[in-house]
Amino acid sequence: MTTRRPIDQHPDPRVRALVKAQLNRRSLLLGAGGLGMAGLLSACGTSGTSGSASGSSAAAGPTAAVDKSAEEKTVAWANWTLYLDYDDASKTYPSLLDFEKTSGIKATYAEDIDGNDSYYGKIQAQLAAGQDIGQDIITPTDWMAGRLIRQGYTQALDHANIPNIKNLRAALKDVDFDKGRAHSLTWQSGFGGIAWNKEKIPGGLKSVDDLWKPELKGRVEVLDEMRDTMGLLMMAQGVDITGDWGDDEFDKALETLTQQIDSGQIRQVKGNSYKEDLVSGDALAVICWSGDITQLNFENGDKWEFAIPESGGTLWSDNMLVPIGSQHKANAEALMNYYYDPEVAATVAAYVNYVSPVEGAKEAMEKVDPSLVDNKLIFPTDEDLKAVSVFRSLSSDEETNYGNKFQTAIGV
Repeated sequence: MTTRRPIDQHPDPRVRALVKAQLNRRSLLLGAGGLGMAGLLSACGTSGTSGSASGSSAAAGPTAAVDKSAEEKTVAWANWTLYLDYDDASKTYPSLLDFEKTSGIKATYAEDIDGNDSYYGKIQAQLAAGQDIGQDIITPTDWMAGRLIRQGYTQALDHANIPNIKNLRAALKDVDFDKGRAHSLTWQSGFGGIAWNKEKIPGGLKSVDDLWKPELKGRVEVLDEMRDTMGLLMMAQGVDITGDWGDDEFDKALETLTQQIDSGQIRQVKGNSYKEDLVSGDALAVICWSGDITQLNFENGDKWEFAIPESGGTLWSDNMLVPIGSQHKANAEALMNYYYDPEVAATVAAYVNYVSPVEGAKEAMEKVDPSLVDNKLIFPTDEDLKAVSVFRSLSSDEETNYGNKFQTAIGV
């Protein structure tokens, strides 16, 4: 492994200063109730559907492609936007360039995932046919990762090719949607909360109900990720989303969502593209993901504030999977192994500002950027995690039922 340039020597000054101003703004992560660090991070891997989905019990599906990694030194990766360290000056991903140099594998990176459901809709037919979707790694959220594994649309990982898997946080090693991590590795974890334009809303927002203020009519957007939007709405109504809730609780929160959409209070329901509307000013307040707001502030002059609502926020993880038709599985495993090096993980975390799944990343951050060692959005404490909850696992029937209701409500 070559020595990477510390953040304080990075050629892009924005990378050096990415989240230093965030510590004061994000002190809201303290709250009452909830699970501790191990429990929450472990639960963060249980937001897929219930039932076994380990390598030995995944549903029979199409046959995995022949691996051509030995002769074709390439790997293609589809991810969400703003989710990998980026140098604006050179228009490159520094850590990915370093991977190419150290591995000899040419990497192609695409910000193709805007939402779990929308991305699934694009690739499902090809996956079902065992075809190559043009990506060797995809990065869906827990529940979608569980669905893909259960349907037989992913390849089992060879842990011998990923020795750095030993650095996976203990709480993430045995998730219910992928026992023993036979098919997946956590990319990042993060929080769902609210954000607003500080200039246009100088008093700020404290609760989800604040989004429904008359002066914000037509300027609010929420996520098309059901577990985040519905999770926040249900918590605002006093529901423990980790517990034994059912149709009554879900339908009551859905009624609120429908009312706010029908009245025009909510402008649009979107995936990652909500960020564009914050930048344009079309949206002033949003239900959103934590790290996005940090990066938007860095790129656009610190215009927005992120907070965990008083009633609580959500906690989730995204996971690296190898699709069934990928012909470069060993190359994909080499890339996963690279990003589980603690120093590389710290470099990525310093940019994306999400919770790192890699043990040793906090210690490595002392070299990368010491100012981020105590950043609660990257390295949350047990106390910090009391303010967030994981949307409980859904059965297959519940996923279909609630998913259809939500999709109908948002007009999909």
